[in-house]
Amino acid sequence: MSERSHILVIDDEKNYLLVLQTLLEDAGYAVTAVNDPETALAFLEESEVDVVVTDMKMPKITGQGVLQRVKKSWPHIQVLIMTAFGSIESAVEVMKFGAFDYITKPFSNDELLLSVRNAAELARAHRQYRILQAAMEDRYGVHKIVGRSRAIHDVLSMVDRAAPSRATVLITGESGTGKELVARAIHYTSPRKDKPFVSVDCMALNPGVLESELFGHEKGSFTGAVAMRRGRFEQADGGTLFLDEVGELTLDLQVKLLRVLQERRFERVGGTVPLEVDIRIVAATNKDLTGLVKLGQFRDDLFYRLNVVHIPMPPLRERREDVPVLVTHFVEKAATENNMPPKSFTPEALNYLTGYEWPGNIRQLENVVESCLVLGSGAAIGVDDLPPDIRDEEAQFKSAVDLLPVELDLADTLEKIEAALIRRALARAKLKQVDAAKYLGISKSLLQYKLGKYGITGH
Repeated sequence: MSERSHILVIDDEKNYLLVLQTLLEDAGYAVTAVNDPETALAFLEESEVDVVVTDMKMPKITGQGVLQRVKKSWPHIQVLIMTAFGSIESAVEVMKFGAFDYITKPFSNDELLLSVRNAAELARAHRQYRILQAAMEDRYGVHKIVGRSRAIHDVLSMVDRAAPSRATVLITGESGTGKELVARAIHYTSPRKDKPFVSVDCMALNPGVLESELFGHEKGSFTGAVAMRRGRFEQADGGTLFLDEVGELTLDLQVKLLRVLQERRFERVGGTVPLEVDIRIVAATNKDLTGLVKLGQFRDDLFYRLNVVHIPMPPLRERREDVPVLVTHFVEKAATENNMPPKSFTPEALNYLTGYEWPGNIRQLENVVESCLVLGSGAAIGVDDLPPDIRDEEAQFKSAVDLLPVELDLADTLEKIEAALIRRALARAKLKQVDAAKYLGISKSLLQYKLGKYGITGH
């Protein structure tokens, strides 16, 4: 085997210990043999072990005692109990405490090796799952939500407070604002992080398929149902079910979802036996559910059930100070995924990115950054490398205007904007008034008048 499983054997009879060690080592396992259970438990504190094979009757600590200690501290380790014929009843009893199997003495070599192999494969699967869970937690933890704006700080604060509870969460916001990322952050910082995170896009499936996808179906419940199938609710048992675009649910499905939220039970399509689940619901939508409730297109009782904790996601245009940070993050990500060296954006290009409206929000920004990195020919990405719609001056001007407060003194605001443009032109012209006037499209004498009006010093 390419990666040898580590087997810890515990038996106070040294002859059995030697036989077991030789047998398992010959089968290709890494084996540690210990004749004292207390020493063996201390060994587990320091070592990575996949399977424990332990005798039932031992002084100081019995095999059942070893099993209970192992399952409490290292639940991923599989435990096999060895017992004499007279102790089979007690061996069967320990199966209730989580033993993988029990082997009777004198044992058959083939029987023992088969049981150890199955236990080692299960332990390996558990280890891979733990590695995957750690990777997912690292990828989707709260610290992976990028931003330093007040708006995103408020989102992270709500995630921190909501995650430890089992309260239902409703995440609202435009498409591309990162709703699923927040849903995953809630899961992977919650007590349910070691259980499944199951995602369903309610908009991607037609209502008939979606019902089977959510609740599962029994064999023969409809044409094509050739076998029983577990739905997403069952798959998410113990963990989190993320219902993306929940505003797309039909009224019939809304009734069934409401029942699950109320009773934590449901039936598969075509079934009659109620199934109970322990799940946390996180829902997301880019629609105005309160408006849909008024129109009779979304049940008000379901809305109130979903809207226990409400996390509104701000659009990117309302957190523009996060754009440079996000650009840096996406450059590093795209460079790694495309096996390319990272590039920087020039200050002018960053200004354009920051001033753009971003109707597609963060998802659109990520795509633009990756496109610029792949297609850009220079060492740095400049304004000319940006997509035409982002370089469009009218769009940039509209974005700048959108940043201004709705209530303002028009004359005063226009004068401030004019003064700022004059200062920028002077800086670009290195304080040469002739060149600054050309940039602004006015005469030098008019520029000098405005310099005096606004008290701007220029040469």
